[in-house]
Amino acid sequence: MKKGFSLPLWVAGAARSALKKLVGLQFENYELIKIPHEAKEIKIEIHSVGLLKDESCALGIAFAKSGLDLDITQNLEIWTIASLEKISFSNPVQKIPINIIAGSGVGIKKSTSEICMSDFAKRVLYENLLDIIPEGFNLNLEIIFPNGEFLAERTSNKSFGIVDGLSIIGTSAETYSSASPDQLEEAKINLAKLVKNDFKGEVVFVIGENGLNLAKNSNIMFPIIKVGNWIGPLIVDAAIKNVKTVILFGYHGKLIKLAGGIFHTHNHLADGRIEILVSLAVKEKVPPEILFKLSHLNTLEDALLILERFNESIAKKVFQNLSNTIEKRSFAYVNRYVKTDIEIASIIFDRKREVRWAGTNGNKYISHFQ
Repeated sequence: MKKGFSLPLWVAGAARSALKKLVGLQFENYELIKIPHEAKEIKIEIHSVGLLKDESCALGIAFAKSGLDLDITQNLEIWTIASLEKISFSNPVQKIPINIIAGSGVGIKKSTSEICMSDFAKRVLYENLLDIIPEGFNLNLEIIFPNGEFLAERTSNKSFGIVDGLSIIGTSAETYSSASPDQLEEAKINLAKLVKNDFKGEVVFVIGENGLNLAKNSNIMFPIIKVGNWIGPLIVDAAIKNVKTVILFGYHGKLIKLAGGIFHTHNHLADGRIEILVSLAVKEKVPPEILFKLSHLNTLEDALLILERFNESIAKKVFQNLSNTIEKRSFAYVNRYVKTDIEIASIIFDRKREVRWAGTNGNKYISHFQ
């Protein structure tokens, strides 16, 4: 499996280099980054480091190397600016003496203005910076992605309430391509482990970090497996393993592809989202002028907004039909390869992370996701 290192490690490398420069330690063109709860260190290349503002802060620069050709963070330029603030009455001692600041190009949560950063990313920073911070000081660490805001326009960040740039949501040290066949094998292994234990027959398949985050913050009582883009083959594998119900939980911009018979959902391999929606809209007798507008859009969310402005009732029918079609096409796909009565349930959320629609089967489970 082709792999590299996730964005949190490159951020931590640049940050550690900057902090070392600030406290007078010698610059090296790499940093050994410790991984939380693992007995290993990973060598991260550092591009440059320097002192700024009368030597009151230091800038560390690194370029992320995820090792994935189609990854948006491959070669991402990372700046980290470190400064120290003496602990005083007005600046009290903190449990963790590190203030992480979202600079230009770094995504924040629109609802709270909090930096969008996974717990793993924070732990990596703490693990690699706490031993360098001088006693009696707090560290202010500003993270900047100079090209982050531009690159974020090519992601679904806004769909999940993340604005102004790229999020730092890696959950492991190493990166794996979701389009790689090895990603499918890894998901199959995880499923095999699951069915060996006290398995009740239902499993939730989610796509991507954002879907996984939303699923874990819901009232889901079923086991969850994060899948890559190999949704169809993994459902087939679930049927072979005698899983009773697969609940497909995801963003409408991903799951709609299943309604069009596209069962490997990576954007670089197949798209067709707007075309599938237009086909569904035709079945609901949406007027030609609205169909024309839909056909010229780039995102499914924009199409949803146009449909809702035209007629909320029709929009609801279109997306209800979408949910049912996902279930029917997925069931038919599986039965092309193995005769099964496996239940496929679809539950879909929108760009505001609101669970909105479910198929006929999904309606039996949707309360767990709201």
